[in-house]
Amino acid sequence: MCFNKHLALVLLLLTSAFTAAFAAKDETDRQGEVYIYWGWNRAAYTTSDIRFNGANYDFTLDNVIAKDRQTAFDPKIYFSPTKLTIPQYNFRIGYFITKNSNISFGIDHMKYVVQANQMVPISGAINDTTSKYQGTYNQNNAIALSNDFLMFEHTDGLNYANFEYRTTGFIYKVKHIDLAYTFGGGAGIMYPRTNTTLLGKARYDEFHLAGFGTGLMAGLQLIFFSHFFIQPEGKIGFINMPDIRTTMDKADKAHQHFEFAQINTVFGYRMMIPQKKKDITKKP
Repeated sequence: MCFNKHLALVLLLLTSAFTAAFAAKDETDRQGEVYIYWGWNRAAYTTSDIRFNGANYDFTLDNVIAKDRQTAFDPKIYFSPTKLTIPQYNFRIGYFITKNSNISFGIDHMKYVVQANQMVPISGAINDTTSKYQGTYNQNNAIALSNDFLMFEHTDGLNYANFEYRTTGFIYKVKHIDLAYTFGGGAGIMYPRTNTTLLGKARYDEFHLAGFGTGLMAGLQLIFFSHFFIQPEGKIGFINMPDIRTTMDKADKAHQHFEFAQINTVFGYRMMIPQKKKDITKKP
């Protein structure tokens, strides 16, 4: 799915949430409520300039195209306790600090796959006499991203661990079903597991703290019997990773930044934590 389509859907959710926020009066007091959810996402990314540098090379690839890679639906994967982290997923746990505002921690597990064999501009130098790619390049040069030159994926994954502040409120209620809105934003770290082969070097595939991300989100929440909910949500954000490991040699790095859009469907549970009441009959 292209980035612009994702962005349009996210903006629609944002607009819906803000409209609901001003159109409905919320009388529910959620302070002390806890929620947790799990779900799945599709993601899209803008093109990115990626710089690779090491002991004998320093070059930049411009306008690189990458896509997500959601796992085909299979109940044995999506609902298996040992395999449920394979698909692109979203996890979050939150706590309401006021009547309608909450803080939360979550993990957005996306996947980022540079498309193989695309032609991209290249500039810089590769000073390796053993490589067929040795040479000096400028903006007028282009190169095909074949597997013997570069394979570059954040597929286990593009992990965005983040804290968010969100606001939620009531829109409509009928019997045991509530419709609510939620919107907010936050920031966090990027902890990808980058799967890379570069210039014929040995494949590298390890977790590494690579940078940071920020994002804005909006969603609609369908709540059943006050506890269970389904929440379609959208998110747009920015990712900057100046320290991506690419080979076993710590001197080999990649640097990139790009924008992303997510469309998520999550399933959750909410409950009120009992508050300890003060005994006003006791004298000091």
